[in-house]
Amino acid sequence: MATPAESPTPPADPVQTPEPVAEDGFWAGQFWLPRILYWGIHAACLLVFFVATTPGVIALALATFWLRMFGITGGYHRYFAHKGYRTSRVFQFVLAFLGCSATQKGPLWWAGNHRNHHRYADGPDDPHSPRAGFWHAHNGWIFEGQWDDTPVDRIRDFAAYPEIRWLNRWHMVPPLALAVLCYAIGGFAGLVWGYAVSTTLLWHSTYTINSLAHRFGSRRYDTPDDSRNNLWLALLTLGEGWHNNHHHYQASARNGFFWWEVDVTYYALKGLEKLGLVWDLRQPPKWALSGQNRIHQAPERSPSA
Repeated sequence: MATPAESPTPPADPVQTPEPVAEDGFWAGQFWLPRILYWGIHAACLLVFFVATTPGVIALALATFWLRMFGITGGYHRYFAHKGYRTSRVFQFVLAFLGCSATQKGPLWWAGNHRNHHRYADGPDDPHSPRAGFWHAHNGWIFEGQWDDTPVDRIRDFAAYPEIRWLNRWHMVPPLALAVLCYAIGGFAGLVWGYAVSTTLLWHSTYTINSLAHRFGSRRYDTPDDSRNNLWLALLTLGEGWHNNHHHYQASARNGFFWWEVDVTYYALKGLEKLGLVWDLRQPPKWALSGQNRIHQAPERSPSA
């Protein structure tokens, strides 16, 4: 088995609005470029009416959608944000690279802001609470300026790795590599379907957890936020829709606490565990399953803990 990645435990102090940091690299201070790229990729989806739609390019779009969805759910979310399992330093980088290819910025930025979401869930300092409106929670918060910079103080554990800091600064490298690969596989139609369409669908599927999973669904646990469990969102996002479960006990590698709660990300992690690529998948403890609200958020741990 590979040597697990080692890192320090992150500080418990709350983070303030971050100052620009080196981990943001070229992207720091950019205003128009992110907006042009974001809406340009949306607009590029219209090119589906001008390119050949073949089973091959549809399969490519589905593959790049689901693989990158796992990069977000199994990598950025359950590993980098919550450390729900352990892995090697090499596979840690693979997860970060796959997550980056989803075109949702770097792992330090994504996971650091997500930790702030849990710390201030549905409060004034939550980056994307739907209490501030659907558009804000869905994708408006990304362009409000307050959350542009990587909150390094909330993600010092993974900021200790030079290769992760590099990837956070150059987070556009994996998406560009994917775009080139899609073109190489399927030509211009492969680029449109495999990257533009897939990325746009991936963005808005991911965003539904912020905008809809705090509004629609059932509440098994009396958490201090508005999180809900939603089967349809769970199917769309490989298990992230069991959001009330997750807010009740965020450290678990498993969001579907019970066998009938479909959690494809967890199934994939179990498969990777059998291959020896990940290990020590954290499970919800008995008190969490029973609904006892002794604590609402489990303490974070370092990857080596």
